Amino acid sequence: MVSGIHSPQRPLRLALLKLVAGLSLLGAGSLSSQAQQDSEFDASKVVHLLQEPRHRTVYRDGGVFLLDVQVNPRDSTYPHTHNQAILLTYIRDENGPRLGEVIARTDYVSKPLTHVVDNPGPGMLHIMAMVNDNQGLRSDSDDAPSGLGQEPDISNPWFRSWRIELPPGEQTTFQTHRNPTAIILANPGLLHVSRNDGHIHELAHPGAWAWREADSPFMLRNIGEQTAIVVINESRRRRN
Repeated sequence: MVSGIHSPQRPLRLALLKLVAGLSLLGAGSLSSQAQQDSEFDASKVVHLLQEPRHRTVYRDGGVFLLDVQVNPRDSTYPHTHNQAILLTYIRDENGPRLGEVIARTDYVSKPLTHVVDNPGPGMLHIMAMVNDNQGLRSDSDDAPSGLGQEPDISNPWFRSWRIELPPGEQTTFQTHRNPTAIILANPGLLHVSRNDGHIHELAHPGAWAWREADSPFMLRNIGEQTAIVVINESRRRRN
């Protein structure tokens, strides 16, 4: 037994559709993302992040969106605009597995960005992205989860993120998050996400995910034959 854990879319701003994109969504030089610089996008071809067809919304909870982003080799996204906080969990890039590396981009809230993501190949680009369209919380907000034995790897007014490595046969104690939470398996393996009523959600491949609503206890158990890399992403929002 592991004690705790060890080891609405904002309206598109038309005035900003012709932003020069000087940054990359992927935020890492080794990836194939490419922002067009010193040029303007044709406004008629620009879409919002949530309307881009390669950014598939797989779950929505109010102003929180979970996107399964997949860009095939030698494919490119449409020019698309970011104007919300986003948390990016990298499953793989064109060169191979990224094993759940997480990057937060909250600057888009005050400085929207329009850009294109290119994937030259040979592999697929796969990211699980959490978008938070809610107002960020104050730093002194009392919304910390219970049942975890470690501090978050990322913490800001919009998100918290934890990364754990769970050996074969090991399980966590129950944890409860006060905000909506996505559990993502980042490597090949077999993971059970169990609710306190006994219901089990099985994650069986990299990028597989389970969603837990606010105040819904869950525990994790690795029933596979190798260490499971698990990312737990929490989308913070004001409680009524």
